[in-house]
Amino acid sequence: MALPDIFNKAVTDEIIKRINKLDKNSGPLWGKMNSAQMLAHCNVSYEMIYENIHPKPNPFLKFILKTFIKNKVTGEEMYPHNSKTAPQFIIKETKNFEAEKTRLINYINKTQQLGENHFDNKESNSFGALSKTEWNNMLYKHLDHHLKQFGV
Repeated sequence: MALPDIFNKAVTDEIIKRINKLDKNSGPLWGKMNSAQMLAHCNVSYEMIYENIHPKPNPFLKFILKTFIKNKVTGEEMYPHNSKTAPQFIIKETKNFEAEKTRLINYINKTQQLGENHFDNKESNSFGALSKTEWNNMLYKHLDHHLKQFGV
């Protein structure tokens, strides 16, 4: 079953509508993050695409990630609750809800506007070149997982 297409404006608009249902007091149905931390956590995926602020894995770690993790992240199967996450995605510090929400919406819109062809065979920090479908699956299911975590 194909996942919804994050590069499609209607899908992007629906994701943003769900984000806009959150507020700084929204609580998780599982997990330990608050809503601002969750938004910051989701922003990390986009920081890895658009910003040069996260170190790239060394060749050995990249091989391990590509071999054992890539298919779980880029495949169609949704993440189970309380899944393990990479260290750079762990947000423990206090975050500004409105700032993180605005950043995430801007990243989502930028990604949609650039379109699937921009992402087809684009290099991922962790997994090497990904197809547009792998990018879609990775981005969509991560957002969907955390929005469901917060009941939206």
